[in-house]
Amino acid sequence: MAELTYRDAVAAAIAQEMARDPSVVFLGEDIAAAGGVFKATVGLLDRFGPTRVRDTPISEQALIGAAMGAAMTGLKPIAEIMFSDFLAVCWDIIANQIAKTRYMTNGQVTMPLVIRTANGAGSRFGAQHSQSLENWAMTVPGLKVVAPATPADVVGLMAAAVRDPDPVLFFEHKSLYATKGPVPEGEWVDQLGKAKVLRIGDDVTIVALAAMVPKALAAADRLAEQHGVTATVVDVRSLVPLDTQTILREVARTGRLVTVEENPRLCGWGAEIASIASQELFYDLDGPILRVTTPHVPLPAADNLEDHVIPSVERIVREVLQAYD
Repeated sequence: MAELTYRDAVAAAIAQEMARDPSVVFLGEDIAAAGGVFKATVGLLDRFGPTRVRDTPISEQALIGAAMGAAMTGLKPIAEIMFSDFLAVCWDIIANQIAKTRYMTNGQVTMPLVIRTANGAGSRFGAQHSQSLENWAMTVPGLKVVAPATPADVVGLMAAAVRDPDPVLFFEHKSLYATKGPVPEGEWVDQLGKAKVLRIGDDVTIVALAAMVPKALAAADRLAEQHGVTATVVDVRSLVPLDTQTILREVARTGRLVTVEENPRLCGWGAEIASIASQELFYDLDGPILRVTTPHVPLPAADNLEDHVIPSVERIVREVLQAYD
């Protein structure tokens, strides 16, 4: 196992797939010479050259349009949108063209395209640069949606996304870039649509995604140490496809479900999981489903206010105890 930061795992994942397959190309704003605004793509230009690693103009519509055309004509592009908030600028191309081309051509044209983007709060960038937008992508048929929480998942899920024939939106959380973790040596490929059970407990199942995963694990530790409540923690990892089998199995075993979401509460991904669990496991549930979320507000830039609205370890523990007292 190699020890990598989440940031370095991004570059390692892209390099692995570019070295393996010459049809993989990488394009985006400041991703080449500058190594990315978050320094997650350092070294790729030197290794693969300007033909395959291309800086684009500051135009999300132009770079996503170019990536779509490249995918339609035989390449496997990885395109970077600097902040996930900027997906709004090119959302027509993604939602109305990229997501639907394979369906509308009856499979004659595939779309092997990965759009990776920096997502989420915690960096004090304010309302227009801090949103978690996975639930936007979930609502569009034809898109696959991935949000890794660890360096190993960055590499493995990126490899799976690049090799997939369908378009994948790959959400990297900004606040995780500096975190470290083990990554398997050699070529590492994971599987889309598979959740991971990270901790086993008997009293409650906590389901989390991306930056909420380490918080859920810390909350589970505190619940066990201070309150005698043992929690199972499930990292969703992939929202589309969604691994309902793993999630429902763990919820059925504990009888209680808590989702921890950075998304605004209204129509968050946890609402979909709660709906599925209530339909499939009605007689297995021992209490109401709890959703710990960000409130339905624009994200503030002030440190104390941003920390207040984003789910914290303390809040997860408090709400679990209040709900299941």
